Amino acid sequence: MADPWQECMDYAVTLARQAGEVVREALKNEMNVMIKSSPADLVTATDQKVEKMLLSFIKEKYPSHSFIGEESVAAGERSVLTDSPTWIIDPIDGTTNFVHRFPFVAVSIGFVVNKKMEFGVVYSCVEDKMYTGRKGKGAFCDGRRLQVSRQEDITKSLLVTELGSSRTPETVRTVLSNMEKLLCLPVHGIRGVGTAALNMCLVASGAADAYYEMGIHCWDMAGAGIIVTEAGGVLMDVTGGPFDLMSRRIIAAGSKALAERLAREIQVVPLQRDDED
Repeated sequence: MADPWQECMDYAVTLARQAGEVVREALKNEMNVMIKSSPADLVTATDQKVEKMLLSFIKEKYPSHSFIGEESVAAGERSVLTDSPTWIIDPIDGTTNFVHRFPFVAVSIGFVVNKKMEFGVVYSCVEDKMYTGRKGKGAFCDGRRLQVSRQEDITKSLLVTELGSSRTPETVRTVLSNMEKLLCLPVHGIRGVGTAALNMCLVASGAADAYYEMGIHCWDMAGAGIIVTEAGGVLMDVTGGPFDLMSRRIIAAGSKALAERLAREIQVVPLQRDDED
């Protein structure tokens, strides 16, 4: 039987590349930067322009599909995940990088049906790398098959995470104490390129062994989540329970053993879910 979502995925790749061109062009120009939930949670006119562009192209071709986009939610739309085919989009993952011209910026498109990830497309705009994952069909970067490291020993692992955009002293303390705890296990190192999607793609490609973060959103994870699992990796909640796309937290690892070990070490930051008002 023909793959019912393959056409959608091909379209998503085309759209991500088009969006990436807009992002690359914008990097050459002056930017108008605005603030969202905290002084470190930034948005630009390009984020909004790219999302509008993606939304209009998708709505035109698939009028019956649902849509959750970072900037639509920021503008007051609700992010509720139903069973209908849903495009979950981050027009610029790594807006702070984009603002500073730090060269890790991604367009992330996730496609979810019956609340399950079907495919994901993450385009690293400056590097010009296209990461894709399709349920049951594997994960690729520019046609090269991706494979996680399968590392099980946390003391031999390279982790990726972010400091996050919250500047609440209590949250910052928890984030830093988690890092301190992990460093002292010890781990080989902790890195972060400033975008959840690309951090996860680094796990999928085997360059990093695991990624964890709390405070991100469904649009940060929906594209890269399936890329990790299709590369042989594991998604898990930071509590050690099953991964929940709307929970705002994640562990993505090259092995179940490593994910479980991370979950045991991490202190959880309390957060409001994406699907709560």
